[in-house]
This record gives sequence, C-alpha cells and structure tokens, in this order.
Amino acid sequence: MSNDLIPILLDIPESFETERLLVRALRPGDGKEMNEAIRESLDELKPWMPFAQSMPAVEETEQYVRESQVAYLKRTTLNMEVFRKEDGRLVGNIGLHHVDWDCRQFEIGYWIRSSCSGKGYMTEAVNGITDFAIRELGASRIEIRCSALNGRSAAVAERAGFTLDGILRKSTRESDGELHDSKVYAKVRGAEF
Repeated sequence: MSNDLIPILLDIPESFETERLLVRALRPGDGKEMNEAIRESLDELKPWMPFAQSMPAVEETEQYVRESQVAYLKRTTLNMEVFRKEDGRLVGNIGLHHVDWDCRQFEIGYWIRSSCSGKGYMTEAVNGITDFAIRELGASRIEIRCSALNGRSAAVAERAGFTLDGILRKSTRESDGELHDSKVYAKVRGAEF
C-alpha cells in the first residue's frame, strides 16, 4: 500500500442510486429483512454461497450486518444492500471484496432474492457499483469471479460488459465438496473505462 494512503480516512459515500435501485451500506437492524430474503432464496443460493449451506438464525444475519458495517468503516470490505426505489423492497446484496488499496483493485460479489431475479436488477446494481468504484474509489481493476458452473452469475458479468480474463482450473471448493473451475471477469482502467 502506498505510504500516504490510509483507507480508514477515506470519505466514501455510504449509498448511491441507479435508475430503479437504492444501494447502501448495511446498518444495524437490517438483519431481519436480509434473513427473510435468504430464507426465500436459500435453495438458489446454496450451490454458490457458503453462508447459505443452512438457514442462519436472524441473530446470525444481524451479526453479519454489524460486522459488515465495521468492515465498511475500516474500508476492508464494502458490503451493501440493494433496494427497489419504488417500494423499498430488499432485492439482494452486493459488495466490493478482496480490496487492494495499493493497486485500487476490487472484486464484486452479489446475490439476489429469488422473487427479484430475471428483472435486470443485479446487472443494474453491478453497473452501479462499478461506476461507484471508478468514481469514488479510483478503481484501476474491478473483477467478478464465479464458479464456471454458475451460468446466471456469469451472465450478469457479461451483461454488465465485463471481459472474461480466464478460467482458473480447480480453484474453488464449492458446497458439494468438489473443486470447481472459476471464471474471472474484469474491467480495467484504460481498456473498459
């Protein structure tokens, strides 16, 4: 990390809006609604998300929310919730993970509530957080990684204009206990933005 950069001192907005969505940092009290979205979506999340291997208690989800708030303030992981502006319904979760401030690299992770999938919300949220990372964080590289078997997640990356950099063979142990290939998509300053 460059000697003059102290991430915790960065003034980073806690929300942004897209055409249909409000995306904001997690806040204490968000656990109940997030837990309801996980419950609704557990079967779809289970193959891809480590937290969805069993249904968490509301208290566990609230603990995650509060730990995410601390991580946001420390600038180590920037987890955010995605809400529809029209009615305030929680659509899903998105965040910037594996933050490398020295190189200004970020990895986008996301999941969507089952009843909200297929409407373009996650692609819109990915485009929004990409713009946020470029504008507010000075991103030089933004990645999306997913199991090579997760076609829906890969489709979001592709619709959002990310380029497939490559496939990492047998790089991730998935919930089935097996090693899976991972697709790595990216946008890079000077090439895609």
